[in-house]
Amino acid sequence: MNTPHTIFIQNASLNGNAIDLYIEGNTIRRITPHLKTATTHQTTAEHHIDAKGMSIYPAFYNMHNHAAMTLLRGFADDLPLMEWLEQHIWPAEATFTDEHIRIGVQLACLEMIKSGTVCFNDMYWKEEIALPVVHAMGLRGALGVLFIDSQPDEEREKSFDLLENFSRQNSRVTLSVAPHAIYSVGEKLLRRCADTARRLNMKLHIHLCETQGEVDNCLKTHGCTPVAYLEKLGFLGNDVIAAHVVHVTDEDIRLLADRKVAIAHCPVSNMKLASGIAPIQKMLDAGCHVVLGTDGCSSNNNLDMREEMKIAALLGKVSSGPQALSANQVLHMATCAGAETFGLNAGEIAEGKVADLLLVRNNEASMTPMFNSQSNWVYAANSSLIDTVICDGQILMQGRKIEKEEEILEEAKEISARIAHATR
Repeated sequence: MNTPHTIFIQNASLNGNAIDLYIEGNTIRRITPHLKTATTHQTTAEHHIDAKGMSIYPAFYNMHNHAAMTLLRGFADDLPLMEWLEQHIWPAEATFTDEHIRIGVQLACLEMIKSGTVCFNDMYWKEEIALPVVHAMGLRGALGVLFIDSQPDEEREKSFDLLENFSRQNSRVTLSVAPHAIYSVGEKLLRRCADTARRLNMKLHIHLCETQGEVDNCLKTHGCTPVAYLEKLGFLGNDVIAAHVVHVTDEDIRLLADRKVAIAHCPVSNMKLASGIAPIQKMLDAGCHVVLGTDGCSSNNNLDMREEMKIAALLGKVSSGPQALSANQVLHMATCAGAETFGLNAGEIAEGKVADLLLVRNNEASMTPMFNSQSNWVYAANSSLIDTVICDGQILMQGRKIEKEEEILEEAKEISARIAHATR
């Protein structure tokens, strides 16, 4: 969608107050009480949005994802993690071509835009295929180049070459270094990944403490927990995004807080794979930096961050009491905390912030009454109420319309039929 340089949003509801908002370039320049008479910004803006009947919220940052795995949505459900991976997902992924990656990432980007996500932290193979797709769709992304010990040497070196030669001309989409997990990546490769990421000023993205089995095996092999093991290797730091982090000790939590590791909480995936309940309130109380992610579509089975917020809040209350994980806390995890992880001046609706925002229809039964705007958004709404998505000052969706949506869906349906045939 071609996006104007200046946007004027009129009569949006922000925390229950009617406001007008002016975007110039990628920045929110002015927020003022709504005026019924025309203002200079309204008459000079290149694009005008009448937001009557809509609330404005910060957009979502999905901090753990495997975008191309949208093609495996519902492919192998209701199985334990390792059986699910080793007997179903990995064999299916072995049939993937560059075309699979391109179409799967397109479908993921479409779904994320429709559900309000403007930035995602990915981990998958052939991220060089994904990169131009994400850029074309207008999203932000940190695309994790995946490493495991069982990679052929030639492929591993090609992945490191990709990282070394990456050009940062497009500031919205970048690469990160993504060793899969401690059970699939040995000490030598973990150290090389960390060294490479820090030399190139890239993020490190890893699965950590997802299952009790992972912890038990680490205790048996290394005599310590996975968190302590990574600490011994010098791996932990404020450039690390650790996904899941379900089975941790109090000392692990202290280490993660001290090292300022970003913990990507994925409650739906953790529940679906019966991995366990992460002690998120305890982590927050200890000063950990907690963000929110969906995981991939094959273990969620969607990329809906609004749904993830509600389930994160409810699961936190089941384990830690009714006051745990308030609506404001999980909204912060899904928005501002994710932006902070990537050093973005975003995640809030405020003057001077980057314009990453959503317009959400509030004149709906599920949003009425509105005693508390944040509470309604977390507990009562659904993502189909999102009318407009703006990322970096660019309109990605308005009136729930996205360019080439039908073509993307048709391609995804066609290639999923081929996956089903190939894996019979």
